[in-house]
Amino acid sequence: MEIISLRLSSLSFITFLASFLIWLMYLGLFFWFYLGRIPKRNLFFVLVSSLMAWVLSQMFKDLLPTVRPFLLNGVNPLTLTTPLDNSFPSGHTASAFGLATAIFLIDKKLGIFYFFLASLVGIGRILSRVHFPVDILGGATLGIFAALLLEVLFLKGKGLKRK
Repeated sequence: MEIISLRLSSLSFITFLASFLIWLMYLGLFFWFYLGRIPKRNLFFVLVSSLMAWVLSQMFKDLLPTVRPFLLNGVNPLTLTTPLDNSFPSGHTASAFGLATAIFLIDKKLGIFYFFLASLVGIGRILSRVHFPVDILGGATLGIFAALLLEVLFLKGKGLKRK
């Protein structure tokens, strides 16, 4: 019975990493904003960075037909919903790394913590059988790229307030 309980708690943790952690990252961002630790224009920059990373990942998914691991191996994914689109790159990971990079550009300490969380999102997507490691690397690269590109655009405009 203990083995079954341990297995179920492991599956729950994997599902949490793969499906829910990204939403807690956003919730943390809004809490940070609520506490007055981030100006509105920085909040906008962080959200747009994450959104741009996700949009780029969806564009690449349309261009690069790749099968998801659970389909290739004939197993069920360990997520709440079954993704039906292409595997490469990971949209969750792209969004998480876009968020982490943008936060890092504003607040290094908090950004490092968010990079840790973004890495856990990617690991969760692999363990939940919905992505290969290369999908995670592709998503992370897109997320970092999106935030750095937007930083250049923001610096030409009003700029970011940094800690």
